[in-house]
Amino acid sequence: MKNRIETSKAPAAVGPYSQAIEYNGMLFVSGQLGIDPETGTLREGVVAQTEQAFHNLMAVLEAGGFDGEDVLRVTVFLVNMDDFAAVNEVYKGFFTEPYPARAAVAVAALPKGGLVEIECIAGL
Repeated sequence: MKNRIETSKAPAAVGPYSQAIEYNGMLFVSGQLGIDPETGTLREGVVAQTEQAFHNLMAVLEAGGFDGEDVLRVTVFLVNMDDFAAVNEVYKGFFTEPYPARAAVAVAALPKGGLVEIECIAGL
């Protein structure tokens, strides 16, 4: 049985999707933008957006009973691949070795004009 996970500590879903779905000890977290859940506004700059996206991601993980140590796979979507190094610096502050498996993908655009979006899969 799949269970929907929601928290007010991350931006609400703006479409027909869930913040996360828990299934059989796995948590599939939808992409998180750098939107401040209290104000609903996108933070300024790729570093601030990445930090906020990770805070949002961690809030959803926590709501599902998981944490950063449980993350197995991360996907990072970047509007500008030149931001890869800056995103990596932020990334290192949220995970420890062994780091999760990861992909970083350049995209033409992201919702709300975001510069970065991050999703993950976690398991207990």
